[in-house]
Amino acid sequence: MQQRTFENKIEIKGIGLHSGCESKLVFNPAPENNGIVFVRSDMKENNVFPALYSSVVDTRNCTCLGNSSGQVVSTIEHVMAALYAAGIDNALIEVSNPEVPIMDGSAKIFYDILKNVKTVEQGGRRKYLKVIKPVEFVDDKRNYVKLYPSDELKINFVIDFPSKIVGHQEFSDRIDAKIFEKEIAPSRTFCEKYQVDYLRSIGLIKGGSLENAVVLDGETILNEGGFRVKNECVNHKTLDCIGDMYTSGYRLLAEVEAFHSGHYHNNEVLKKLFSSKDNYQITED
Repeated sequence: MQQRTFENKIEIKGIGLHSGCESKLVFNPAPENNGIVFVRSDMKENNVFPALYSSVVDTRNCTCLGNSSGQVVSTIEHVMAALYAAGIDNALIEVSNPEVPIMDGSAKIFYDILKNVKTVEQGGRRKYLKVIKPVEFVDDKRNYVKLYPSDELKINFVIDFPSKIVGHQEFSDRIDAKIFEKEIAPSRTFCEKYQVDYLRSIGLIKGGSLENAVVLDGETILNEGGFRVKNECVNHKTLDCIGDMYTSGYRLLAEVEAFHSGHYHNNEVLKKLFSSKDNYQITED
């Protein structure tokens, strides 16, 4: 399999979740072995952000890239997951402010556009990150992400919430384009109403609404129509995991086992994976 990039540039516009301001993405072709790189088009210098785990500076509410000048690009995970599923290896993505647009809170809009654009095959072979020794990151609450050897990307994700609406949910399957499109891409971020109220009180999520998140209020879903897909909450956690794992810089060959984990855990397990060359190998097969 050869590396792939876009044939022409593509533009996508939306609203930044926290700023509430319009944000524009321009997806440009990039040379082989470039990987995925974000560029702040509203800045003249110090505006380049490789989409790599080593560039992640904040994981509290999203995956946020930073550089040595203290500038950031936040909420990259849904775009990264859509690029992974669409088979894009190399891209230069201009973003017009510090936030990637939230769109509808899922990867559906990104993926629906990216899967249908023309791509070109490049000279270099696609590179894979193959886990060859188990690696895990476990926090002090026993939430974890574990990586095991595999010849494909498979994710087993479990969440267990007191809320009867969410409750115990599991996702377990190999990640391919068909499963991504049907089950994962449409799954929106979810939160409790009290979390929304607090974040708004401190000046955040100015662009947040029922149009870009599933909001739970006790045992009630505030969104008209309720959930889009079965087990939407754990499927969204799986979506985030796919996007975060793509910040490895490669397509991951591993079985991922996750429990109640998030962006922080995903970033930490990649740090542990790359901490020893005994844990992995880079392959073109």
